[in-house]
Amino acid sequence: MEALARGLALELAPASAPWQAPAWAGGPGHRSENDMITLYGFGKIFPEGVGETKDLRAQWALEETGLPYRVHALDHTAGDLDSDAYGRISPFHQAPVIDDDGFVVAESAAVVIYLAEKAGKLIPGDLQGRTRVVQWCFAAVSTVEPTLVCIDMIGIFDSGKAAPTLHAEVPKLARRWLGHVERRLEGREWIACADFTAADIMMAGVLRSIRKTDLMDPFPRLKAYYERCQARPAWQRTLGLYAERLGVSVDAIR
Repeated sequence: MEALARGLALELAPASAPWQAPAWAGGPGHRSENDMITLYGFGKIFPEGVGETKDLRAQWALEETGLPYRVHALDHTAGDLDSDAYGRISPFHQAPVIDDDGFVVAESAAVVIYLAEKAGKLIPGDLQGRTRVVQWCFAAVSTVEPTLVCIDMIGIFDSGKAAPTLHAEVPKLARRWLGHVERRLEGREWIACADFTAADIMMAGVLRSIRKTDLMDPFPRLKAYYERCQARPAWQRTLGLYAERLGVSVDAIR
């Protein structure tokens, strides 16, 4: 696997050096590249995708844990994600993917959990605490996110032909899931445990997709929770690094 990952890096390497995290974020000059985790994330994507990609979750986890890393920037518009080389480490040709000295992990939730386990941060050390974090990571990506993605898909691709029932029922289902999260947050600061964990990165990452809608308005605890997550210094650094990588302003993607 190590040889595969290194060979892939050579195949994907652009003519110029890829964008890398600065030294204070674990970039070049801090440690040798062999000591770093490589995050395969977006360097260029279609305009509507800027600021909406799941590599944000992985980079947020890296910033929270302090693990040294570099970013290999992928050009989505040039077909980097569609290449056979990339398909060998990303089964569905998606980002993020991380390469930790030849050990490759795909899927944002798996990446975030792996980083938490590796760093011994963002996840409790006991079995029940760890399982609670994993449960809420799964809840974010398997229960809440699919419905929110459907709302996005309807908004992007619907040309007025979708059945009125679909327009009504999908937001209704979304509000149902959000209502359950609202109840979970009663008397709680974070979603899984007393402390901020990997589950909060995943849940906040999922909620980010509806930040420009009014879907969170009926749920004050949920809205306050989302704002707490977004206020974390590690998230602010992540947003700045991502904006720099894609050549946009932070305000444009906030």
